[in-house]
Amino acid sequence: MDHIEVLTRYTANFIDELTRSGLTDAIISPGSRSTPLAIPAAENENIREWVIIDERSAAFFALGMAKKTKQPVALICSSGTAAANYFPAIVEAKYSRVPLVVLTADRPHELRDVGAPQAIEQVKLYGDYVKWFHEMSLPEASPEMLNYARSKAARAVFTAKEGNPGPVHLNFPFREPLSPNFSLENVWDTSREKNSFAPVLKGKKRLTKEQLEELIGRLRNKKKGIFVCGPQVDEDFAGQITKLAVKWGWPVLADPLSQVRAGSHHKGPVIESYDAFLRNEDIRKELKPDVIVRFGAMPVSKPYLFYVKQHKDVQQFVVENDSGYREPAGNRTEIIFAEASLLCEDLEASEQTVDRNEDWLSKWLQMNRISKKLLMEKGDKEITEGEAVRGLMEVIPDNSTIYVGNSMAIRDLDTFFLTTDKNLSVLGNRGANGIDGMVSSALGAAASGTLVTLILGDLSFFHDMNGLLAAKHYNLNITILVVNNNGGGIFSFLPQSKDPKHFEALFGTPLDIDFKEAVSMYGGKYAAAETEETLKIALKNSYLYHGLSVVEVKTDRTENLNWHKQKWQAIEQEILSEMG
Repeated sequence: MDHIEVLTRYTANFIDELTRSGLTDAIISPGSRSTPLAIPAAENENIREWVIIDERSAAFFALGMAKKTKQPVALICSSGTAAANYFPAIVEAKYSRVPLVVLTADRPHELRDVGAPQAIEQVKLYGDYVKWFHEMSLPEASPEMLNYARSKAARAVFTAKEGNPGPVHLNFPFREPLSPNFSLENVWDTSREKNSFAPVLKGKKRLTKEQLEELIGRLRNKKKGIFVCGPQVDEDFAGQITKLAVKWGWPVLADPLSQVRAGSHHKGPVIESYDAFLRNEDIRKELKPDVIVRFGAMPVSKPYLFYVKQHKDVQQFVVENDSGYREPAGNRTEIIFAEASLLCEDLEASEQTVDRNEDWLSKWLQMNRISKKLLMEKGDKEITEGEAVRGLMEVIPDNSTIYVGNSMAIRDLDTFFLTTDKNLSVLGNRGANGIDGMVSSALGAAASGTLVTLILGDLSFFHDMNGLLAAKHYNLNITILVVNNNGGGIFSFLPQSKDPKHFEALFGTPLDIDFKEAVSMYGGKYAAAETEETLKIALKNSYLYHGLSVVEVKTDRTENLNWHKQKWQAIEQEILSEMG
């Protein structure tokens, strides 16, 4: 058997086993050394291949796709800095718990550390940011080595999904020549059974009856309890947590990425405007709880962080679906390892329950009503960033996805994404919270076939403009709302804004770019809006158009800062007045 046949059978068996283990999509960046992986992926009828030229964009595209589908996505690239460009998305995938199967091609061992081109140290390149690393052997085609290739493929998919999902990395050394031959007979080894080489039966993680009774017993006399729902992606969770909250009489503080604010479930106890009224220390004191039970990651809201820090003596439980420790406030915390939806279902079904305090939930709901009333009051000035998000939420179609950028975008979504019966999934890259890769991530989510609306600032848009090529190449359906404050608007809310000497150069960083020309270059449709009403019209029109549609809103950073402060002050004053 010659080198080409060995190479072909080895890589074909590996790629075939990925599909038998459930993987359906591979994001490929062009390169020579990765040819033995790229061609089998393109040849395999069970894989959809997506060619994204820039590796950083490709990795975030895979991240967004995996986040939306909740299934592992493969990444294939050449050696050298191509692999290094995956790093930011891999970091994000680790912290936001997204399954990726990273397949990097490499020089063979004799060409490493000798000055060969495109040869860097790729062994454990991503360090502890991947769940598992394996250096694949040089290709062989004996039955034992084909089984080896399949076993590693099956393990890669399983490990990416197992427990807390995350990225895995396999590094493939290849010798030239690199082009496989698919005219060979039985390349995919059709004699094998159709199931995976290493099938897995996975059970559910839930508390025993005795553990549930113990937990309820510890919570029984905590009449002022709160449920906090941070970023998470389980679509079944919202219905379960709100049923439990109704039974116990506890408020549910729902982060915009919790999947709790939107949908057909009951939303009576849901508090979505806590970020607006927890800014005041006296209000936080008035709302001191007896116990906090949090599901998912830490919420976006900084006022909520102030709230838990102010009440560091309060007993707190954090529920983790599988493992991990996410408590950045540093408070004493007890961890419950159980799947969140199942835990809520079991607690709600239990004959035992907790003592209720009707005034406690009513107090939260009244503050929430005041906040929503004032937040929704319309002004007659040019549009602000908050009004842009508010306008979007009025017209966004049912059964669609919001992908939200970091900095101001996620904070304004937190404020103006009020509860709705629309079926909306809300995604964001809140693992490492970077502004990079947002366009590519949203397009990866759009590749699943759902309508995606991306909300982000001008710096985030600029940072990943080359990601727009995927929208053009694959005619992906996406609306991008660019809130352009000509720089880093988030810094206007931070102490750096008080340094007039360095603020603009180091933090404001105005771009002064005409985005209309960039959108045209990628074949997209562009519109600009100056008021909330014209924005809603532009957005409605964008949803009638299949493909890339960008709606830009230009805002003033100073005016935006003052507008937010006025809203917060009005909310604070009315609530404090009611408190007496």
